[in-house]
Amino acid sequence: MNSEEWKNDRIAAAHKGENPMVIAKMRSGFAVMGDTQFLPGYCLLLPWKAYGSLEELDFQKRSEYLLDMSLIGEAITVVCNPRRINYSIYGNTDAYLHSHIFPRYNWEPKERIPYPVWQYPSNKWFDAEYQYKEEKHGGLKQKLSHKINELMEKAY
Repeated sequence: MNSEEWKNDRIAAAHKGENPMVIAKMRSGFAVMGDTQFLPGYCLLLPWKAYGSLEELDFQKRSEYLLDMSLIGEAITVVCNPRRINYSIYGNTDAYLHSHIFPRYNWEPKERIPYPVWQYPSNKWFDAEYQYKEEKHGGLKQKLSHKINELMEKAY
């Protein structure tokens, strides 16, 4: 597999142990680092399989998924100390259930604070300087993994 091939099916790659962004296996899926880290600690929750939407999950699985999403947010809060966490479920570009968990910080430009992160300029999403790099963000990933696993022990 080439270094980027895992991105073609992130969930399958996580199951095979080939998705380098996986932070933790959770009850409902995988906690993963976001591809971009201009807001340090940005994570996602990928479900165990590619459901089309949250509503496709039965009530038990839906509850587990939403709990796992909140555990990731709590871990980001403890590890990164943001002013708040934003949770987003869209599925417009990647048409399967997955959740974005964004820390929001007081140091963000004032004109950005009231708006969704998606309104940041495209360079924040695509420039190499903001992309996840193990040598730069691996310590953060490890801290998040530890905290998520600790929170799962309490929650489950």
